[in-house]
Amino acid sequence: MTAVLRTAYQKSIAEYWDAERDPVNIRLGDVDGLYHHHYGIGEPDLSVLEGPAETREARIIEELHRLETAQAHLLLDQFEPREFGPQGFGQPGPLGASSRLMDAGSGRGGTSFLANQRFGCQVDGVSISQQQVDFASNQAVERGVDGQVQFHFRNMLDTGFPTGSMNGIWTNETTMYVDLFELYKEFSRLLAFGGRYVNITGCYNDLTGGRSKAVIQIDEKYTCNVHPRSAYFKALAANNLVPISVVDLTPHTIPYWELRQKSSVATGVEDPFLTAYKEGSFHYLMIIADKV
Repeated sequence: MTAVLRTAYQKSIAEYWDAERDPVNIRLGDVDGLYHHHYGIGEPDLSVLEGPAETREARIIEELHRLETAQAHLLLDQFEPREFGPQGFGQPGPLGASSRLMDAGSGRGGTSFLANQRFGCQVDGVSISQQQVDFASNQAVERGVDGQVQFHFRNMLDTGFPTGSMNGIWTNETTMYVDLFELYKEFSRLLAFGGRYVNITGCYNDLTGGRSKAVIQIDEKYTCNVHPRSAYFKALAANNLVPISVVDLTPHTIPYWELRQKSSVATGVEDPFLTAYKEGSFHYLMIIADKV
């Protein structure tokens, strides 16, 4: 395995996330100790905007956290075993104690802990932010699952894990930091035959002819490089990862952003996201693919 931070760009991303203490990540995680680094889906309970003013913000924070946790559960739903039949495909047996999953770009570990709770399997989180790895590792110790859920300062493009060692891998809003062909080459190596990959990501709409002004603002905010929608399918196909389902989550995430815009944890990026989603230049997709 080569050095974890391979380029000046990767070093700048690591520095960004090492220094990050954004309340939208910290305060939401404080609700129940699950710290996510992604957005939410579902219909919010707008009654949180009503009632006593002194508790209004706490109600909004709890509701935003509920929506982001719902997104994590939807992602993990895709690793549940499915029946073969005329309506679709299935995947090999249920995950269990002997199974192994990888959270590529694991942040502060929220979804990794949910995966371990649900499946009872080993989970390896990977991040190029040492601060995130340390935070999540401490969480694992506090939760008493450090023997099953481990976090590693490693590069998702070159993890060093054994070939065929993973039953499943997910990326949750992390692919915009890497080359997709390099990424899926590594994931294809890591996944056992029939292993599943789940990706939730924002991507720009190729039909618009390029990044819109709003998408460029999103890139600038997070120092990332949002990919076109088509790039995902080209890179998957080139690496024996066959999509079995693609779900457009765009209409399901807009309400999250509209509620977040009304909160004290708004960062200013809400307007570009809402503009890009509503004008159709940006999509929020969930892609499920199997290794063949």
